[in-house]
Amino acid sequence: QVQLVESGGGSVQAGESLRLSCLASGSIFNSNVIGWYRQAPGKQREVVALIFSGGRLEYGDSVKGRFIISRDNAKNTVYLQMNSLKPDDTGVYYCIATVGRIYWGQGTQVTVSS
Repeated sequence: QVQLVESGGGSVQAGESLRLSCLASGSIFNSNVIGWYRQAPGKQREVVALIFSGGRLEYGDSVKGRFIISRDNAKNTVYLQMNSLKPDDTGVYYCIATVGRIYWGQGTQVTVSS
């Protein structure tokens, strides 16, 4: 059983930065995949950034070059550094981890105004 709790969301102006954190209740060391999805109003959930067990990183096309995903296994925490935020980045950001099955956090709201 893995529980994921996101934090760090908020309201910012375009061009500003935010850092999201995802604290996992259990060890994420054995996760096949851990990372972030987001869902904008009226749109489908989409991949933002993922870390695969071999260390490979994957980013959504719209965030490449602006967002950075990282993990701290000792703290059971995954981070998403979001720079140069745009209004299109607005949405609910969900942390996910796969340990046998996929687990989702409750989500944290990010709002970027122009």
